[in-house]
Amino acid sequence: MKRILFALVLCLSGTAHAQEPINLLTEEYAPYNFTRNGEITGASVEQVRLIMKAIDVPYNLEILPWARAFSRAETETDTCVFTTGHDDERDRRFKWIEPLLIDKMVMVRKAGSGIDPLTIEAAKRFTIGTRRDDFSYSFLTANGFPKIDLAADLEATLRKLLNNRIDLMMTSEKTFEIMQAEGKAVESALILGGKRYGIACNLGVADDVVAKMQGALDRLIADGTQDKIAADYGLRPNR
Repeated sequence: MKRILFALVLCLSGTAHAQEPINLLTEEYAPYNFTRNGEITGASVEQVRLIMKAIDVPYNLEILPWARAFSRAETETDTCVFTTGHDDERDRRFKWIEPLLIDKMVMVRKAGSGIDPLTIEAAKRFTIGTRRDDFSYSFLTANGFPKIDLAADLEATLRKLLNNRIDLMMTSEKTFEIMQAEGKAVESALILGGKRYGIACNLGVADDVVAKMQGALDRLIADGTQDKIAADYGLRPNR
């Protein structure tokens, strides 16, 4: 009888663990993840919701400042952060589901400023705005940029650029195109290499959950859903 009860406890414990929700953290970074009319939405958010629905795993979705969201995903079990640039430095720190997005990074200047760095080395003369723990911050530090201005989010960095408090800001090429379409007074100054962006999960997230999430994303890509979502938000398809 004791063995039967012990086995039953183990079974119930396993069931409870399986139903623990995944905490999905993101930031205000339109058009990929942002708040509209009190609801979290965006091109990446829509993909993430479809992924979690397809695998039937409960989840919590929350918007935080990027540095806090990134830190929590790295330190808290059952936690993931998106839309996260995947580079060599981050590779082993997370389990990855990708790509939600394939895009280039671009250094953006205020329209008419005349700031025109032709190379990465030339850009080091200027003050570059970004956010701590963003992929662009990793790029700037790895390449020895001496003047990096940090802000809490994209909008704060953009305000600094437009108010002449920084010389350049870094963002994705697709986000830059949205800024221009919205009438923001910005211009491309220097286009950098392309990168993959995805969901970065804590190393404690179960491998089978990660595999199911990746399979669900693969199906969104294969059946054209990802491209349709991109088009809905004015984005070019991932190519």
